[in-house]
Amino acid sequence: MITKPYSVLLYKLRFLVCLLSTSYYLHSEKLFAKERPNILIILADDLGYSDLSCYGGEIKTPHLDKLAENGLKYTQFYNTARCWPTRAALMTGFYPQQINRDKVLDVSGGGGNKKRPNWANLIPFYLQQVGYRSYHSGKWHIDGTPLENGFDHSYHLRDHNRFFTPEEHYEDDRKLPPVKPDTGYYSTVEIADRMIGYLEDHQEKYSEQPFFSYLAFTAPHFPLQALPEDIEKIGDRYLSGWDVVRQQRWQKIQDLGIVKGTLSEVQRDGRILYPKKTREIMDKLENDRAVPWEDLTEEQKQFQQVKMTIHAAMIERMDREISKVIEQLKRMSVFDNTLIFFLSDNGADATIMVRGDGHDFQAVAGSRKSYLCLGPGWSTVGNTPFKRHKIWVHEGGACTPLLVHWPMGIKAKGVLRHSPGHVIDILPTIIEITGMDTPESPPIPLPGQSLLQTFDQEQTRSRTLWWSHNGHHAIREGDWKLVSVRKNPWELYNLSEDRTESKDLAKDYPEKVKWLEKIWHAQVEDFRKIKKTKQK
Repeated sequence: MITKPYSVLLYKLRFLVCLLSTSYYLHSEKLFAKERPNILIILADDLGYSDLSCYGGEIKTPHLDKLAENGLKYTQFYNTARCWPTRAALMTGFYPQQINRDKVLDVSGGGGNKKRPNWANLIPFYLQQVGYRSYHSGKWHIDGTPLENGFDHSYHLRDHNRFFTPEEHYEDDRKLPPVKPDTGYYSTVEIADRMIGYLEDHQEKYSEQPFFSYLAFTAPHFPLQALPEDIEKIGDRYLSGWDVVRQQRWQKIQDLGIVKGTLSEVQRDGRILYPKKTREIMDKLENDRAVPWEDLTEEQKQFQQVKMTIHAAMIERMDREISKVIEQLKRMSVFDNTLIFFLSDNGADATIMVRGDGHDFQAVAGSRKSYLCLGPGWSTVGNTPFKRHKIWVHEGGACTPLLVHWPMGIKAKGVLRHSPGHVIDILPTIIEITGMDTPESPPIPLPGQSLLQTFDQEQTRSRTLWWSHNGHHAIREGDWKLVSVRKNPWELYNLSEDRTESKDLAKDYPEKVKWLEKIWHAQVEDFRKIKKTKQK
């Protein structure tokens, strides 16, 4: 029998152990929270697969190259082939057709003005549960506003038609005055500076909390507008023309081990349809197909090489602005524990159109009064070694570079990862890395897979990935890809042997075509069921 003094002593001892355990538990939770990585997603707009130097391009991107040298470079990563569906998939973890942000066949939805169901939350909504603060700067192109979707601060540039004088932009969901000419504003610089300001504020007020930053540039989306000093730095780099530059990129891509095989043939008969207004303005100098460079007149050659010069200047400026954000992370002493993703929303764009303030032929190319677009000749270069462009779901439209950098979490440096992945994988990756619970509110499971395993080694298990946009369809099952251009027959490719989709095997493997088509349609049926029962 324990006497009273001993009983009191035991009680006190148990209380002390309990107190220490609780203290240790709370300390562990706080420590774990502090060790959760900060997350930075950097999204370029209409950047081609090989535009970056580290992916084979001649465009100088030393700061992104540095991330590649000290991190991972994915060679088979995909988007949805268009801006707003990619943003929806990236930020929610769902295919856009699952959440009313794109359509397929008779399943309605799509367009930049359709509303997601209430259960399709964005990344910040989930990160709030584990103590993150979230910041956005740049393009949005998602329904709703940033702050009502979980961001704590946001610079929302809604005007994508003017790099120097946007008329519609917002700070924390409050509309700002239009930017007047000759004020020194340039959107790529402003987007980075606003994010740096948010990070400075975070360091001052919330340094004990991790953060999520979404840095969404509008470069190098049309109109081709760049700072004069950036254009001057490019010089006469593109006088040799698109055929020569494409071959040079292909050689470098092979040397880097990014893609092996055969360079896809240029689709010189693929006409791009343009609005009548554009044809009337551009018909003397523009081309609606990627004709051989030597078929152009000298006047056309001069005009075309200037366009690529501006495109390159926009990308090089973006690279410099990214370096400023990285320097801010280093000043905050959080760079080593910040997980950085860099990617593009779709492939390079063949579109030519005139919007915004129109196009003044007397204005200096690249200035605020000019409105030029890349066009099919240079878009083909941007998407080297693949074929097709933005909007199509062949590799040229739907494949993106992906850089992943995280010194405290990734041991590999300068390593290629050939594991297939998709923007729907970003949210599952964040969920696993941060240790937060899998979202319970969605009535359907997330379709993506975490990339965490690929941080250490190649992912060997087979993936099924699905696409549909603007009537173009595709499905990838393992190494086999079934793809079609709108209202055209299915094409079949074995990507393990033919990454550039150069040899159509549909006639050789008709049963595989039927099998993959069946899987593609089964996914559509799932979307149809979701549309009928869960869009509430």
